[in-house]
Amino acid sequence: MKQKDYVANLSGGKDSLALCLRLMELGMPLTKAIFYDTGMEFQAVYRNIEKIRPILFAYGCELVVIKPERDFLVEMLLRPVCEGTCGEHYGYEWCGGCTRWRTSGKVEAINKYLSTLKNGYVQYVGIAADEPDRIRMERNKVYPLVDWGWTEKDCLEYCYSKGWNWEENGIELYSILDRVSCWCCSNKNLKELRNMYHFLPYYWGLLKGLQSRIDRPFRSDGATIFDLEKRFQREDRDLEIMFNMGRSQKMSIQEIYQSGYVR
Repeated sequence: MKQKDYVANLSGGKDSLALCLRLMELGMPLTKAIFYDTGMEFQAVYRNIEKIRPILFAYGCELVVIKPERDFLVEMLLRPVCEGTCGEHYGYEWCGGCTRWRTSGKVEAINKYLSTLKNGYVQYVGIAADEPDRIRMERNKVYPLVDWGWTEKDCLEYCYSKGWNWEENGIELYSILDRVSCWCCSNKNLKELRNMYHFLPYYWGLLKGLQSRIDRPFRSDGATIFDLEKRFQREDRDLEIMFNMGRSQKMSIQEIYQSGYVR
């Protein structure tokens, strides 16, 4: 008789990575790790997924990569929405807030895959102990991080201690972002967006490219990516003036941020 599968959700972020590494470290059953590839993850996430692939294989765990039926950008910019009605338009636009269309697609795709596991399964979910609002007690789901009492901070420190990081452009992403989710997620807060503008110019340029094709503002307060850039530029000018007042050696805005004076 075949045994049930033990499946872990692996997003590539600190919590899910800590979960998989610790499960293997403890010798707990783990037969499949599911990575849902939106196509819009930071390159650091993809590097870590490829790094852990052989580790999972050696443990006897299959890395299952699920891709959406339609490309992210097709869904975001091109797919007819409300076709044949007065509200017809093209593309779901920004994903986040009350329109988390990719999140619902991810859950649906993973559940569809799990339904193919005919011998039953246990699903490990990487929600940390300090995220009680995200816990959903459902059949087959278990929360090892909660059982271990591991917080988000614990997970990140554990990953660092094992030699893992999320570095982009010489910057550790978790030093400037609260969550290393899709780079175009409109749930990012103002601090994260400001840091992306200053430290991740490549991704900031991609955000501007998307905003140029999307009418809806990026933020719920009505600010577009272009509005935010103007705001950050004004803030930089003010900060540079304030910081350099009375100083004999002037610092550029890049030097001020790189010094760690502001984040």
